[in-house]
Amino acid sequence: MPDNIYSNVESNEKGSDFSDSSRTSLENDSMSPTAAPLRTLPDGNPVSPANGRRKVEHWNRESSSYPPELLDLAQPPIDLFTLGRASALTKPRVAIVGTRNSTAYGERVTRTLARALTRAGASIVSGMARGIDAAAHRTALECGGNTVAVLGTGVDVPYPVGHRVLHQTIVDQGLVLSENPPGAKAYQGAFPRRNRIIAALAPVTIVVEAGFRSGALNTAGQALELNRTVAAVPGPIDSDQSRGSNQLLRDGAILIAAPEDALTLLGLTAPPEPPPPLLPDSEQKIWEATSTSYLSTDALPAITGLSMAECLAAITSLEILGLVECSLAGDIRRR
Repeated sequence: MPDNIYSNVESNEKGSDFSDSSRTSLENDSMSPTAAPLRTLPDGNPVSPANGRRKVEHWNRESSSYPPELLDLAQPPIDLFTLGRASALTKPRVAIVGTRNSTAYGERVTRTLARALTRAGASIVSGMARGIDAAAHRTALECGGNTVAVLGTGVDVPYPVGHRVLHQTIVDQGLVLSENPPGAKAYQGAFPRRNRIIAALAPVTIVVEAGFRSGALNTAGQALELNRTVAAVPGPIDSDQSRGSNQLLRDGAILIAAPEDALTLLGLTAPPEPPPPLLPDSEQKIWEATSTSYLSTDALPAITGLSMAECLAAITSLEILGLVECSLAGDIRRR
């Protein structure tokens, strides 16, 4: 594959975590992370000032917890700081990355892939950015699975700020890691450095949506340099968000046309489908009418024999139970 679309790509696409003003501010900084002081527990272990529930762990290259895959890098992190459960790294890992400026199509595909991979036992690795990254993390968490967020800031500094709740949930149920010390702010070049860790941690990197200047292409390029497998999801040829991912496919990336393609790359198989739930009559009819593909709610009365009011009430009940989800257009599908 040609190097020029992957190399030296930072997160410059629309919807980047950097605004023009914040980028200028960062460029005027010292270009190095600044660490905030840490509290300590009675046992002397540090605790993030942003998170008192779990202590920050420090791994170096001699630590038993240090992922050996990172040693494949030309410049492996000397130190890693983590918040959460190290057990999230013990599962088969797959990186799912993509644009921050994601489309409904991209987020839907991301949820489908992350759900299938999580149910098969994989741990989802991504960068906790807006868009595709966040959709991948959230789906893994919703499925009760494992997810690993690699940050370009300190491990206790949610980035973007709007992902504070997502950050805390990953800390509680998965793992957040960074090579930057606790309290470190974003700095110029932090995210390409973050991307190399994502690429090294996972044997397979899947790009769902990426523009030509997407940081996801940087991750894919670094994965290729490490002889990792790079795959991509095809997108509409007239979509800016798919130009980079379609380019990856044209240049030889593995095509992901269905969840089974992703499972095969990791040597995983889908577990048996859970038995259908026992539901009241109206909810049962809606459940039987739906599948994992979206269905227009306008079609439900004709399919189920229920009134529209009964359909909407049943959909609300199924959403509360976590069995279905609705798109912004009002379509419905099983979760």
